[in-house]
Amino acid sequence: MLHACIISTGTELLLGSTMDSNCMFLSQRLSDLGVRVITRFTVGDNHEQIKNAFINAFKLADLVICSGGLGPTMDDLTKEIACEVVGCKMELVEEEVKHLQEYFARRKRKMPEGNLKQALFPREAIILKNSKGTAPGMYLKKHGKVLILLPGPPREMQLMYLQEVETLLKKDFHLDEKQSASCTIKVIGPGESQVDEMLADIINQLRGCSIALLAHDGEVHIRITAEGENSSHSKQILREISGQIENTMDRYVFGHNEETLTGVVAELLVSKGKSLAVAESCSGGLLAQMITDLQGSSGYFWGSVTSYSNEAKVKFLGVKEETLESYGAVSRETAEEMARGILSKSGCDFSLAITGTAGPNGGTREKPVGLVYIALAAKDICTVKEMYFAGGREAVRMLSAKTALDMLRRQLQYGGI
Repeated sequence: MLHACIISTGTELLLGSTMDSNCMFLSQRLSDLGVRVITRFTVGDNHEQIKNAFINAFKLADLVICSGGLGPTMDDLTKEIACEVVGCKMELVEEEVKHLQEYFARRKRKMPEGNLKQALFPREAIILKNSKGTAPGMYLKKHGKVLILLPGPPREMQLMYLQEVETLLKKDFHLDEKQSASCTIKVIGPGESQVDEMLADIINQLRGCSIALLAHDGEVHIRITAEGENSSHSKQILREISGQIENTMDRYVFGHNEETLTGVVAELLVSKGKSLAVAESCSGGLLAQMITDLQGSSGYFWGSVTSYSNEAKVKFLGVKEETLESYGAVSRETAEEMARGILSKSGCDFSLAITGTAGPNGGTREKPVGLVYIALAAKDICTVKEMYFAGGREAVRMLSAKTALDMLRRQLQYGGI
């Protein structure tokens, strides 16, 4: 199996001011190709740090892929240092100079002299086109290794990888005939440690397969990679292990691979010809935003009411004043009346309502921060769940919205939560 090392350059990554989404993207894509990422390095814009990262990467891996540091400024050092490490001289490529000049001419700007460094490449390198910026990438085979340099901006990097790099890797390493097979099973409900405990027997008996758990905004993604004697054998192992995991996780499983919880719920609503309305308090419209982020949501989503104040709950949702006085805004009774109220006004098949205390203030001993009531209503039912969510304000809001979606998913899939 081909082994890879990913290098991310940029002081902003070390400072924590920028998330390394490039590394996540590359790890996933390489894994899907059957390439094993064995290590990652993150380094600042420093000559010695970058040089040491490349030296160590080439000792460990067959494929070294780096993002960042291909710009025109003095701290964009990646290409020069990488070529120094592999022993390649660079020369000015006239065609790339022309591309740069045309790029600036289209924007009616004069090209700075510093941009010429972006047209320097080793003679034996394959130059990777950048359709979104000025920094071309590089694909170089040297000393039995492969070096790939990609720009730092995620939009430029991802497009270059998809349009240029993946085809070259498949061709050079016959990755269309990869030996491994992988998939991701997505679950919601139990936390990472609980999932690990539930899968302990399966994990302890694994042969020719590895499992990794990734916690992600209230979800746990179970990444399975099978490595058999050939592609067919790997797929067989993957099917067997995936089946065991899905049987164990049962209704907690909501999707696979690129599927999202919102997308799965949307498909269920469309396939069953059902409609949805939403009433939100502590989640502040986040649930409605998640739904309307999907194209075509107007086909099944009536809309929402963000009833943050008690007055709004009474005026727009029909929550009784005596309910608020007796039980409070954060209560099972208020959640139910919010759900029934928006269901009646909208005429939809289903409604969801959320009320709670997101924090950081406003909690009491009886009703602490993180206490949330989520109601699901339909013509003949209204179910309310009492939840206690940990984390800050944003975490409580996100978990509330996702739990509401999961209640609806279970109702649509299984006829009950």
